[in-house]
Amino acid sequence: MDRETARDWRVRWRLFFSELIGTGLLVLGGLSVVIVMFGDGSPLLTWIPNEHLRMTLTALLFGTIGSAIAVSRIGKESGAHINPAVTLGFWMMRKLDLRAATGYIVAQLVGAALGALPLLAWGSMGHSVAFGATVPGKEYSTVVVLMGEAVTTFGLIATLCIFLGFRHLRPYTPFVIPFLYAVMVPLEAHISGTSTNPARTFGPALISGRWDGWWIYWAGPILGMLLAVAVCSSLAKRIEVAKIYHFEADRRRLFHRMAGAR
Repeated sequence: MDRETARDWRVRWRLFFSELIGTGLLVLGGLSVVIVMFGDGSPLLTWIPNEHLRMTLTALLFGTIGSAIAVSRIGKESGAHINPAVTLGFWMMRKLDLRAATGYIVAQLVGAALGALPLLAWGSMGHSVAFGATVPGKEYSTVVVLMGEAVTTFGLIATLCIFLGFRHLRPYTPFVIPFLYAVMVPLEAHISGTSTNPARTFGPALISGRWDGWWIYWAGPILGMLLAVAVCSSLAKRIEVAKIYHFEADRRRLFHRMAGAR
């Protein structure tokens, strides 16, 4: 292995490790918010009795945690995908090669598992909401739940394409996400839980044992991602690097090499 190849692999591992840490923090922080907002025995059930308001606040806070990760050093390193659907979207847009995309997704799933383990400390409060697991709504068919995940993931990926596709919008990309989820979650959560993120679903399923319709939380986001990339194909061509923020960070050259190697 020559020096340049060795350096590239060292950088790749830094990217993968950043995705692992970022996804772990998203699962730990975001699902702690879910547990505090909806878990049995939480004082917020009394302080904020309106379930719709609690759902909106939860979505806003969950999205804010993701945005904070994007603008942090973690986001500077890896681009803060913290979601296999986002990584696959960048791969479909030829911004990552297959090896890098695979490494990202494995790191995200490992990070989600590690981030979910501390949620066990919430005890009965966490258990009452399956530690934030996303499960299909009982009154909805499999097709409807699948479409719920596809539509909301389409909204996420299309929004990213729009903001990343226009240079004057790019710096605001992380900040639109909390508001996007604050709109989507109250409208759709009763159908599928509004995961849009297979890693976010994987973590709590692992510790709660709730694998209800687990395949939907892969198939739905992937379907939504494919539709968004197809619809936004012209915008995708304007995106130079597989990042949500820190577009001019020093990893940019590597991202270009990875994309070109595909």
